[in-house]
This record gives sequence, structure tokens and C-alpha cells, in this order.
Amino acid sequence: MAGTFFMENLDATIIATAAPSIGTSLGVDSASVAITVTAYLVSVAVLIPLSGWLTERYGPRRVFLSAIVLFTLASALCAASSTLVELASFRVLQGVGGAMMVPVGRLTVLRGTSKDELVRAIALLTWPALVAPVIAPLLGGVLATYASWRWIFLINLPLGALAFGAGYRLLDHERPHRPQALDVAGLVLVGVGLGSMVGASSLLSSRSPNWPLAVLTGGVGALILVAAVRHLRNTAHPLLDLSVLRIPTMRLAHAGGGVFRMTVSAVPFLLPLMFQDVFGWSAVRAGSVALFVFVGNLAIKPLTTPLLRRFGFRTVLLGATSTVLTTMVGAAFLTSATPLWLTITLITLSGAARSVGFTGYNTIAFSDVPQSRMTAANTVASTLQQLAAGFGVAVAAMSIQAGSILPWFAAGGSSGVSGTAPFRFAFLAIAALTGLAVLEARGLDSRAGDNIRPAQRARTAPGTTGGE
Repeated sequence: MAGTFFMENLDATIIATAAPSIGTSLGVDSASVAITVTAYLVSVAVLIPLSGWLTERYGPRRVFLSAIVLFTLASALCAASSTLVELASFRVLQGVGGAMMVPVGRLTVLRGTSKDELVRAIALLTWPALVAPVIAPLLGGVLATYASWRWIFLINLPLGALAFGAGYRLLDHERPHRPQALDVAGLVLVGVGLGSMVGASSLLSSRSPNWPLAVLTGGVGALILVAAVRHLRNTAHPLLDLSVLRIPTMRLAHAGGGVFRMTVSAVPFLLPLMFQDVFGWSAVRAGSVALFVFVGNLAIKPLTTPLLRRFGFRTVLLGATSTVLTTMVGAAFLTSATPLWLTITLITLSGAARSVGFTGYNTIAFSDVPQSRMTAANTVASTLQQLAAGFGVAVAAMSIQAGSILPWFAAGGSSGVSGTAPFRFAFLAIAALTGLAVLEARGLDSRAGDNIRPAQRARTAPGTTGGE
């Protein structure tokens, strides 16, 4: 299961460094490539609820192995794409495979784990997957520079073959159950609503936005999502059981935690673009420096358990969100003349705070969830986390375009997507959003999460109390 986490995380993060190369090859600007990231992550989010139903209906082994095959074949189709529309479409197909692959793995682990072993189980499950974002920026830059961006997807073929072989041999056959009737109406409403929002974000992130169509598409999507929420709250067997959000710690992890995840997910997309489009760096150099986000992520892991043990969730989350906000403001004022050591220090600190925040939010989310509701909670958590990550990239792309067309802001720097002002605006915009997460963390009860807070002598997995 951890191996598939590695493959999925690698695929979700490797595109950012290669975005300029992909844009040049397909005849679009770099920021427009964000749609391929958003389309993938949102399609995963839309179909995660369906994965739970399919797992009950057909058994985890069959669903898991089918998902690996679909994900791998979709990767080959992405490598063969000749237009941005084709690439985005095949990324959606990849997302269908990802939606069935990773959540089934986590659900299998959660259902077989007692409450007192939850922290350790999540740590063991996600630790290998944290390596993927570390190597992704540099690997993407090397492939785009010395081979072709298409190899970003072709490397999934051998990884997929290995994962399928391991899953076929190791997973036990489980007798399928007869699940409740599928909530088709909920699936359609959520899918169409989120799809419309992705379309609107794509229109707004283009160099010449079609404002009337973007507003219409976004407005329709928002109305459909409102209808979807009403349906999910009132139907007997909803696709997503939103009632789990009535649990205070679960709600916190996906309100302020959702904003936090959205804004920090924008950073690994913005940094490589700024380094290449503004600073004029090569893809390899941009990827090498950007990976320090994830170096900081890994470096802080051995300290996360002691931090939670000593200070508790409220203090740790408040510190993590405040630090991330500060580093985003700092990133807004980076220039090509900034000393490299200072840039690397800022990025590493950002990655460390990102990691601590994710660990805190992911762990506290399930702290008060009864074991009988763990399946529903896992489905809601997986869906909302993927949505936040997907729309974080969309917000980054839209902010770049907004910074390039606002005269009162662009006057402070060179105009155009390749100038400094658009990226400065984008970093300041996501910093402002992160302020909402800071405020919610500040209002958290100091005793929240104490029932799973690591004890002074608790035995924990090396490195983490949770994962991204």
C-alpha cells in the first residue's frame, strides 16, 4: 500500500518543474499547465467516495488491482498526448485509477487498526510516500531537460507493473459484501459541480480569460454543489456522510486544515515556475532548489512526535500555520539577486512547517471518530484533502494571471506572466488565505486531541505521527 502511495505522490508532484517544457511543447503558457494538476487531483476527489462502495461490492483486492492497471495505462496515454486538452483528459483518467488505488489501501489499514495504534499505523503507511515529493522536483527537471517531459508519465509503467505483481501476490481474497444502493444522484451532483469549478478555474488561469463564460461556469458549479450538499445531508445512504463533520476535531481538520492544505499545495507549483519564468533558471536548477520544500518536510519528521507530546495540537498547529504564512510573504519578495542560501533556508523552513501542519491536521482528524464510523470519516477526509490540494494549484494559477492584469499591482514590477509582479501577488494572496487557518488554530481548544496525543513513553514509528 505504501508503494502505491509513493507512485501516486510522485505523479501528483512531478509535473510542476516540467510545466514550462510541457507548455512550450503543447503551445500554451506555463500557468495553463496547472489544469493538468487540478484535473487529476479533483477527479481523484470526486471518485474517492465511489471507491468505498466499489470496495464493498467487489472486494478490495479486485478494486485495487484494477485501479493499478487503469492508472498505468492512463500514464501511457498522457505520455502520448499532443494537446493540452488531451493531456488534461488523460489526467482525469489517471485520477479515476488513483481514486480507486490509494483510498482503498488506507481504508484497509484503518479498518484493521485499533485506536491506540492509529498514530503508528498512519506513520508506517505514509512514510515511504514522503520520499516521492522529495525527488519529484529534481527528477522532473532532469527528465524535461535531458530527455522529454513525456518520460514523467512513462516511468509509471514499470512502477505500475511492480505494484500489480506485489498486490496480486500479497493481497488476500475477501468476500464482497452487499452494499447499500449507490447514491447515483449524489455522485452526479458532486461530479458535475466540481467539474464545473475546475472548468471555471481553467478559464480564469488562461492568459486571456473568457470572463463571462468563467463566471457562468463557476456560478453554475457553485449552485450545483449547494444542491449536492443538501442532497447528501438529507438522503438515507449518501455518497458522502457529511454528518462526521459534526465531530469538532474532524471539522477543524477540514476547515482550517483544508485552507492550509490548499495554500501550501500551491507553493510547489509556484516556485519552479517563478524560478524558470522569472529568474531564468534551468529546469534542473529550479527543481534542485524547489525540492528543499520536501527536504524540510522530511527533516522535521523526527521532531513531530516530541512536539505534539510537549506542546499539544493547538500550539503545534498555531506555530505551523503562522510559520507557513511568514515564509509565503518572504517568498513573495524573492528575486534572482537573492542569495541562494537565503532562498534555500526560506524554502526549507516552509517545508518543515508544512509537514508539521499536515501531521497535526491528519492525526487530529480521526481522534474522536468512533471505529464504527471510520469508513465514512476516511472517505470524507480523503475527498476533502484531495479537493483542497487540487484547488490550491488552481488558486495559484489564477493568482498569477490576476497579478499580471491588475494595473495597481503590476505597476510595482514588470508586467506580463514572465514578470515579477504576478508571482509576488500570488504568494501574497495565498499568504492572506493562510491567515484564516491561523485564526482557526488560535481558537482551538487546548485539550483537543488529547485522547490520541502521544504519551511520554509511547512507542511511535520513526519520523512521524501522520502523513501528508
